[in-house]
Amino acid sequence: MFTYAKPEEMGMASKNIHRYIEVLENTGLSTHDVIIARGDKIVYENYWAPFHKDYLHRMYSVTKSFVALAIGFLIQEGKLSLDDKIVDLFPAEITEGANDNMRKQTVRNMLMMSTGYPAENGWWFGRKPTDRLRDYFANGKGESKIPGSFFEYDSPGSFVLCALAENLSGMEFIDYLRLRLFDKIGVSKEAFCLKCPGGHAWGDSALLCTPMDLLKVAKFAMNLGSWEGEQILDADYLREATSNLIPTHDNERPSNYGYGYLIWKQQQESFFFNGMGCQFAVCVPGKDMILIYNGDNQGIASAKSIIIDSFYNLIVNTAEDTALPADEAEYESLMSYSKGLKLMSCKGANNSAIGAAINGRKFIMDDNPMGITDIKFTFEGDSGVITYTNAQGYKELSFGFGKNIFGKFPQSGYSDLVAVERVENFHYECAASAEWLVDTVLYVNVQIIDKYFGRLHMYFSFTDKNTVCVRMRKIAEDFLDEYQGKAMGKAE
Repeated sequence: MFTYAKPEEMGMASKNIHRYIEVLENTGLSTHDVIIARGDKIVYENYWAPFHKDYLHRMYSVTKSFVALAIGFLIQEGKLSLDDKIVDLFPAEITEGANDNMRKQTVRNMLMMSTGYPAENGWWFGRKPTDRLRDYFANGKGESKIPGSFFEYDSPGSFVLCALAENLSGMEFIDYLRLRLFDKIGVSKEAFCLKCPGGHAWGDSALLCTPMDLLKVAKFAMNLGSWEGEQILDADYLREATSNLIPTHDNERPSNYGYGYLIWKQQQESFFFNGMGCQFAVCVPGKDMILIYNGDNQGIASAKSIIIDSFYNLIVNTAEDTALPADEAEYESLMSYSKGLKLMSCKGANNSAIGAAINGRKFIMDDNPMGITDIKFTFEGDSGVITYTNAQGYKELSFGFGKNIFGKFPQSGYSDLVAVERVENFHYECAASAEWLVDTVLYVNVQIIDKYFGRLHMYFSFTDKNTVCVRMRKIAEDFLDEYQGKAMGKAE
């Protein structure tokens, strides 16, 4: 389907794309990849090292939009209808925990996030159920509402719909989509989905595929189910799925333009797939244009606006319907600038007077929420190492000044292929960089870049060479909990 063209050939200016990428960089976003396509032409594609075109990227809640496609195929096959009640579809899982409003909710309600179930986004992590599907129905006794009354973001609902797709198809979620769609449009054979306790796919958060895979599925949705002349999925279903079916105002969510079937609406009658940390597939049918963006900007409230609004302002709104004159100088400038882009790292000062004074010194910590008993800082040139002891034992974290140091994050025992199931001696890949914010404050930025993405902000303040104050803040789902809090220590 896709081939390549220079931006000007498709009515887009290389200089505007250059400006867009500079905005992403200059605002400090952690960008992993960007693809911009118009029609069947890719006009820009870039990967921030160490990410690359074949990297299977965690798409987080973009997965929900894939679930909507699976539900569409089941309806097309006659195995399901939008008005079927969820409780009737899960007779073995229904317990006394399901309240009256939950019993009334339909497939349509769940696709539109207008369920009767009290939204429990993320609460199940703490319960660590042995079967997440049964846990969903067993914990619906709290506050609820009449299904269809209004939008309330409900991540577990799409997990349940994914489980429904697996139950009705008799196949794993990815295998079903591969049979019905992926193989027809060329999605990578390696794409997969993490699982939840109980065996069902983690259908609200855990698809892993390449950015190009995401582009193909987004194009399929924008084509209303058609691919190279074949109508694969019912056009009316996708037209409805990408429509504004329910308002999303005042929900502190990523769009106030409305919601369809597990798909967000956007300005100019556009729609987009949206995942935590800024996994985006923005589809602009009026301009036949798609933006794919992947990164990890958890905790940055302005990130969505920077990425999406700047895309419209700089690229969508400036695009012409006919080709522009060739501009080789601007195109080469864009390509040259993009070629050297790497994963975001700290760019501030790499040394300080206090840094020299504490180099190699060990600090004994007071009791603290992180359980860190001692910590030592070692600096050499443009890199450093933090060594510390916590409940797991001795740890080392290497970091770079003005660059990332890549390696394994020292804490072990987090989840791998199954959510909330801890794997002994298992470590996530990470990138760590640092800078001196002022002469007495060292900041270390840790980015977890694995099947799970997360951010860890570590601040170390030295009032003098004998005292350290520590503050750690994590932004991650269900891990890095040992790195939250404040502490104080004295030199040994």
